[in-house]
Amino acid sequence: MIVGVPKEIKANENRVAMTPVGVEVMVHHGHTVLVEKGAGLGSGFQDEDYRRSGGEVVNDPKLIYRRADMIVKVKEPLPQEYDLIREGQVVFTYFHFAASRELTEAMIRSRCVAIAYETVQKADGSLPLLIPMSEVAGRMAVQEGAKCLEKVSGGKGILLSGVPGVEPAHVVILGGGVVGMNAAKMAAGMGAQVTILDINLERLRYLDDVMPKNVRTLISNPETIRKSIAQADLVIGAVLIPGAKAPKLITRDMLKLMKPGSVIVDVAVDQGGCVETIRPTTHADPTYVVDGVIHYGVANMPGAVPMTSTIALTNATLPYALKLANLGYRKAIETDPELAKGVNIYFGKVTHKGVAEAFDLPYVPLEEAMKSS
Repeated sequence: MIVGVPKEIKANENRVAMTPVGVEVMVHHGHTVLVEKGAGLGSGFQDEDYRRSGGEVVNDPKLIYRRADMIVKVKEPLPQEYDLIREGQVVFTYFHFAASRELTEAMIRSRCVAIAYETVQKADGSLPLLIPMSEVAGRMAVQEGAKCLEKVSGGKGILLSGVPGVEPAHVVILGGGVVGMNAAKMAAGMGAQVTILDINLERLRYLDDVMPKNVRTLISNPETIRKSIAQADLVIGAVLIPGAKAPKLITRDMLKLMKPGSVIVDVAVDQGGCVETIRPTTHADPTYVVDGVIHYGVANMPGAVPMTSTIALTNATLPYALKLANLGYRKAIETDPELAKGVNIYFGKVTHKGVAEAFDLPYVPLEEAMKSS
């Protein structure tokens, strides 16, 4: 199979979809890997690293899309890439379709096979290709939130950890999954007072067992959310419904309960966000203020630490990409239920229920869609 690795063009996105070692493994299995010139520079990988690994460095991204049977990316295709994607081409990346009707309709029109990292799912319900970036984003959320709380960033001017004689900041985390757990570890390790809210009581029991004493757990409902955010200095949105839009847990009215100069970091922004007033921002211009509350809505947070993120991502995605290349996408999907769950759009048909429901589009089960293609 010919595998294409184009350079990411999203603003301030420095990750690349495959490391030179990943290319070496692909080539060892008999595949051709086309890597766009400069694709790995932001992550610390030179073009020569890819050549030594057996990859072919290509100057023109259009040529990569034209030749490749499978495109492997980090972030969703942008409008200037839509027309480069062709019928039957596998596109393997983070899509987050439910956050963008435009992207969804473009991939439907292309009749490609859109396999989303974020909905590849194991039998135990875990999301193996989302976990590494969720780990990074959860840890970064605290790091970025702490920075936003500084007076020079418009915040209250408080130190997350406090100091002897001065109480630490209060951090509220909405969601106790991978993002929430990693955020809690970081915030607690810095000495903050942390509250995790989740609707899953068993998950809260687990977190209560493994977290240090400066982390408490609460069942999530409108009343506990209102009380918690009123005391919070930093709120981290860490809610996920795989493939679907995030629920709006903090409404505009609730925002008025928060302290002036407090901060919201909504990691769920790439799924529409769990805060009504959140909108996507960039690393170059990450924040804005609503009702005196600083909002941080960067949708590709791990892109700020691309060397760590790229290696972590390739560690997780390479076995699946290799299976798609070795077996061909049809056989890989038919024999691997984890990959099958990743298929969101198949030859113009929406095969993920969450995406269909987000935009009131017809839903076609994957098995049915594959029979008709």
